[in-house]
Amino acid sequence: MTNSMAEGTKAHQKIQKLYRDTDQNEFFLRTEIECNDILFHLEGRCDGLLFDEGIVTIDEIKSTAGNLELVTENSHPVHWAQAKCYAYMYAKDNGLDQINVQLSYVHTETEQVKRFQKSCSFADLQTFIQQVAEGYYPFANWQAIHFKNRNESIQQSDFPFSDYRKGQRKLAGAVYQTIQDKRSLFANAPTGIGKTMSTIFPSLKAMGRGMIEKIFYLTARTTTRKAAEDAFSLLEEKGLSVKTVTITAKEKVCLQEDTKCKNQCEFADGYYDRLNEAILDALMNENILDRKAIERYAIKHELCPFEFSLDLAYLSDAIICDYNYVFDPRVSLKRLVEEQKKKTVLLVDESHNLVDRGREMFSAELNKSSFLQLKREFKDVDNELFNHFKHINQYFIDFKKEHQSMNTSEWSEVPKRLIELLEGFIETAEQYLSVSGNEENNGELLEIYFAAQNFLKISQLYDEHFTVYSEMSRNEVRVKVFCLDPSKLLQKISAGFRSTIHFSATLMPLPYYTEMLGGSVDDYSISITSPFSPEQTEVYIKRVSTRYRDRESSKDEITAMLKTLLSGRQGNYLVFFPSYQYMNLIYEATKEDNGFETIIQSANMSEADRDSFLALFKEETESTLLAFAVMGGIFSEGIDLKGNRLNGVIVVGVGMPQIGPERDIIKKFFQGKGKNGFDYAYVFPGMNKVLQAGGRLIRSEEDHGLIVLADDRFLTGKYQRMLPENWKDYTLI
Repeated sequence: MTNSMAEGTKAHQKIQKLYRDTDQNEFFLRTEIECNDILFHLEGRCDGLLFDEGIVTIDEIKSTAGNLELVTENSHPVHWAQAKCYAYMYAKDNGLDQINVQLSYVHTETEQVKRFQKSCSFADLQTFIQQVAEGYYPFANWQAIHFKNRNESIQQSDFPFSDYRKGQRKLAGAVYQTIQDKRSLFANAPTGIGKTMSTIFPSLKAMGRGMIEKIFYLTARTTTRKAAEDAFSLLEEKGLSVKTVTITAKEKVCLQEDTKCKNQCEFADGYYDRLNEAILDALMNENILDRKAIERYAIKHELCPFEFSLDLAYLSDAIICDYNYVFDPRVSLKRLVEEQKKKTVLLVDESHNLVDRGREMFSAELNKSSFLQLKREFKDVDNELFNHFKHINQYFIDFKKEHQSMNTSEWSEVPKRLIELLEGFIETAEQYLSVSGNEENNGELLEIYFAAQNFLKISQLYDEHFTVYSEMSRNEVRVKVFCLDPSKLLQKISAGFRSTIHFSATLMPLPYYTEMLGGSVDDYSISITSPFSPEQTEVYIKRVSTRYRDRESSKDEITAMLKTLLSGRQGNYLVFFPSYQYMNLIYEATKEDNGFETIIQSANMSEADRDSFLALFKEETESTLLAFAVMGGIFSEGIDLKGNRLNGVIVVGVGMPQIGPERDIIKKFFQGKGKNGFDYAYVFPGMNKVLQAGGRLIRSEEDHGLIVLADDRFLTGKYQRMLPENWKDYTLI
């Protein structure tokens, strides 16, 4: 299977095996360079150290899957720069006046080698290395001053509020202890205690004492990202000097009308020529580099805002971003080296989301229709690519004929023939893309190229925690490498960092989430009770069946309950449903002749639509607003409607994911491991949605409101045990 790192290592070893006995490989070099008042430490391992009749040559090996004929002596100046650094160090240590540097490019598939060589005097190398140090000096000087100011400001900082909320000090203390002990923490901490500040503040204190150098604040949603930005902004107002960068998705910050990257983009062309000045400009003038600030500096220096945010992230103290920049093998910040990870803490907000997000990140799928479409488009464009698409499409056709009696099927391993076909396609596609430029068909080709690459990459992770399954319809075949249990991979990734802090208001049942998020017996866990009194919440349970087969018949009961319960009540109420279909059914029956103002969530709402929806929740109102939304959607977590902006939450159903092939495969998998597969696949994820929806109501000690749980299953022992303590004093309606 194609694996860029493994293939690169193989290519290096292929060259190194050709060295003579007198030559050396992976030779470690180190030196110091003084520039003004800073002493730079330079070290690394050169691929090859070659000796031939008194002439010493530094060999730098680079692997490529591209067309070697297109690689020229001046294609990659940075490769020469790397080799010259090694040459300088060796020549200095051994008193050489002259030394050769060589670039060896090796093709990963054909193993063909292309070499370029230069002879360098020590005087020229010394001039080169001094110029490198002088170019780096302004940043190094800024960094030294910043680290000193940062640590002093952290040491002098106090908790930004007059007092800790109930449970907040306990969580903050657990976070600090976890970082100090180099462990991981699983914290179930209720809404309203201030989890964001309770995790950020002790992490900063650990930074001020030299335990860590970087904080990742990881979120699943843009809404929770804002809470982290607000926390850092508040600390900055109190005197903290910490550089914080927010990474926003490429499609949201792209300055071009077409968000697909083009070969000729004014913000990408010459990017690295302008980058250093832009980084210094931003870091010297801003502490909080959020989306707006990054866009402002990107426009000023004509840089791609997304790439700029990534480069800033490597140099910042704190990074606020989506889970995928750490956990997703396709898009993670790979330049963060292992030594940096050991001084980095991960703060994983709302980490109950990471179970299904982990499954998603470690899974990959392909569709027959994609290859059929490109087969047609490339028929008269490129014969070699056309043949690849034809063979892959035929593979799916043959598979469908063999399994025509089954709509879905599972396999015990990744199909080898499909892997071989994809590897051949990828090699040809790379060669085509390297010479074809920005041609009309390349957008679709790139999409399927990356999909195939991802399929191969995920296939390499395949073990007993995965399955492969297919779904077939009239004209489609879908094949998916499906991660059933992401715990092993999540644990492996987290293990590279000093500490991982998993926290959520709904990390329940805690043993389930500890297991699924990759916890071990050495990790810490903490469960903090709600700081709010039961008197703040008026809880009702409605005995009604909301099971799929009963939804049509439940319509009258649910609408009557809403009318009776909210009649005469002023204020704003959110009603959550397990699906759009069920929500629309009740909405249509409720929206007329009920005395309520009704609004409804729609699929694929933009940020502006979402803000307009929430703006209708007024602090002071004499009417009754009934807002319909779906559990697990954009309004069921990460929104903060304090005080009278929200007066009640009605949850219809137990939130179970829709029954389907994937959930049933998960159920069967955990059943086979001696677990309750139905709970793992349906009950626990569903109840989490219920708890998240209900958690929108009480956000502070001053909040009061109504919670209604409409489903007879909430009265069973299993669900009763999962209810929060302050929901257990309920009235049956």
